[in-house]
Amino acid sequence: MDAEKKPAPLLDRAHLDAQTFGDADLAREVLSLFEDQCRRLLPALAEEGRPAEARADLAHTLKGAALGVGAMRVAQACAAVEADLRAGRAADLAALRTAAAATLDALGPETERRPDRS
Repeated sequence: MDAEKKPAPLLDRAHLDAQTFGDADLAREVLSLFEDQCRRLLPALAEEGRPAEARADLAHTLKGAALGVGAMRVAQACAAVEADLRAGRAADLAALRTAAAATLDALGPETERRPDRS
């Protein structure tokens, strides 16, 4: 398969490890925050009545969060959605929804073992 056509990884664990300095508790925390952002921002991105520029900003925000944890497929899909919205084109959210769902499914138990903050 061509390197250009190879799909980005759902989660680049080496990137996540570098970002969190190998701290498993910190990794769980940032992954949990990423999960929360996905669940909050994806529905807002789908709101057709929301201005395109505002939706593009949401896609940009989610892209940054995805890049921060190594969720590369989500970041790639966010970049495409953001570019479409900024260019005045209708954004196809299907790839983003699919990437986010697959990534969150892969995280499953990792985000459920959040450290107790009390």
